[in-house]
Order: sequence, then C-alpha cells, then structure tokens
Amino acid sequence: MTRSTFLYVGALLLAATSPVRAELGEITVAQQYGVSFLPLMLMEHSGLIEKHAKGAGVDVKVNWVKVAGPSVMNDGLLSGTMHFASQGAPSLITLWDKTRDNVGVKGISALTTYPLYLVSRNPEVRAITDFSEKDKIAIPSIKISTQAIMLQMAAAQIWGEKDYARLDPLTVSLSHPDAVLALTNNTSGVNAHFATSPFYEQEMKLPGAHLITTNYDILGGPATALLITMTTKFRQANPKLTQAFYDAMKEAVATINDDKRAAAKLYLELANDRKNSVADIFAIISDKDYAFTLQPQKVFKTAEFMAKIGTIKQAPKSINDLFFPEFGPLTGD
Repeated sequence: MTRSTFLYVGALLLAATSPVRAELGEITVAQQYGVSFLPLMLMEHSGLIEKHAKGAGVDVKVNWVKVAGPSVMNDGLLSGTMHFASQGAPSLITLWDKTRDNVGVKGISALTTYPLYLVSRNPEVRAITDFSEKDKIAIPSIKISTQAIMLQMAAAQIWGEKDYARLDPLTVSLSHPDAVLALTNNTSGVNAHFATSPFYEQEMKLPGAHLITTNYDILGGPATALLITMTTKFRQANPKLTQAFYDAMKEAVATINDDKRAAAKLYLELANDRKNSVADIFAIISDKDYAFTLQPQKVFKTAEFMAKIGTIKQAPKSINDLFFPEFGPLTGD
C-alpha cells in the first residue's frame, strides 16, 4: 500500500468513526403582533415546523416568543437565543451590514406585503410637513424599525437628505397594541401611530383619526413589511431545520391563500381578538394591497436609501446579497 493510499484509507476510517454533529433539538422563533404574522401563528398552531423537520429525520421542540419590536429580535439573533426572527426590511439590512464578517444575518424570504399606515388625531396635521414638536408618533422601535426608516425616507424626500432625521425626535417606541391604547387615551402626548392592520382599522374608528400617508406612498409601490431572518452560523449547522422552516412557511402561506375566510377565523381565535369580526379580518387580508408572499418587494430600494444616509456602511449589490441563495434567485427591487 502506497503512502497516499494509506492516508486516503485512514481519512475514510476517521470520517466513518467521527460522530456526525446533530442539529439542534430546540429552537426559538420570534414574532410580533398583528394579522401580518398569521403564517407564523398557523405554523405554531399546526406544528408545521415540527412536521417538516420530522420528515427530514430531525425531532425538534419549537419555542414561540412575542416581542414588541425589532430591538429584542436583533439581540436574540446575535446572541443565539433566537434562531428565526420575523422583522421588517430595515432590521435585515442593518444586521446584514453589521454581521457580514461574523454570524452573517440574512433573509430566508419575505412573508407579508402590506401597507403601513401613518395615523394622526391632531386636526392640524394633514400631511408629513404638518408634524411639529406638539406631536408624538408611536412606532415599534425608534431609528431601526421599518416605520422609523419610512419616516426618515419621507423626510429626505420633502426636506432633503441632510434633513432625513427631522422627524426622529417625535417618535416613541411602543408595541402596536400599546400604541393603540396610547393613541386612544393621548398617553404621554401620543397623537399619531405608524400602524399595521388590524390596529389601523381600530384606530380609524377613533374620533378625529385620519390617514396621513402609507409606506406604499413613500416607497412608490407595494413593499415587503415582514420577512424572516436568521444567521449563516445557524444555517450552516442546521441545514435540515432551515429547510424545514422554509417548507413550513411555504405551506402556511399556501393554506392561508387557499381559504382566507377560514384563515381570518383562525386569526381571531389564536390572537384572542374580540375587537374584530371574521368579516373585518377577511377584508384586510383580501385587500388588493395585502399579500402573504415569499417574494420580497422594495427591500433593495430601502437598503440603497439606508446606505445613502449612512445608516449602513455598504449597500448590497442586488437583492440576492440580502437573502440565502437556496431560496432564490430573487427578482425585484
């Protein structure tokens, strides 16, 4: 036996006797509040991740946590205490930029495309330009949430890029349910909210509530409001769980789109929502501007803006830089 053959056989024996590292037996998925998270709610309710993981030969326990905004999710992803997070495009973009040389946060796919609605109860505010120090705008997280970036983008469009942060001092961080209460009661001076459904529809029933603008107006068309992020580190160590999660999302989205009335009923049950009817939720998710879809929209455009104002150091070259390749290639802006 030659030396090279001996080394080759030795390597084969070593590989055969070395233990294969098992994928994680327990994972945590983070989400926020609202009907836009319905695919994740369905995944939890029906055990879809567990089902697809089992089909791939992996037994896993899935923990589901609800948080108020992206800040907690960002920390969870970076610390490894959360493995999948449902976030807005700015959170993905920020983490992608900061972690390219370490844990490598990227997106798996989009999840929901829908409008974000800027609502005010101040009768003097009828446009973005009317906001003043008299106003407090509730958003999920200051500076980093999708709503925060949309306000910056709107300010840049109106007053110029140097003034992109003009509205930042008016923002306060509140979860959507807490923002509804604050807007209803004028708590701490909160008289505006950059809302999602069904909170927007609830707020529009309040005396004096009126719509100022939407993220669709600011971005110039339909835009991904919710996508799923994870780290490259987790993906490389857990390829079967990663695929199982994606397959579970795909199944959940298809199930919802196949019967939106049944999906609306399920949402009310899972969210313990007593303020809306099946007809209310059905109307929201059946609207032409609302879509449960895995295809991102306007994510790259948001990244270009964030790079231009210096929120991130480097702009992605294309939408595909921001998402894992096995779920692409992706198209669009």
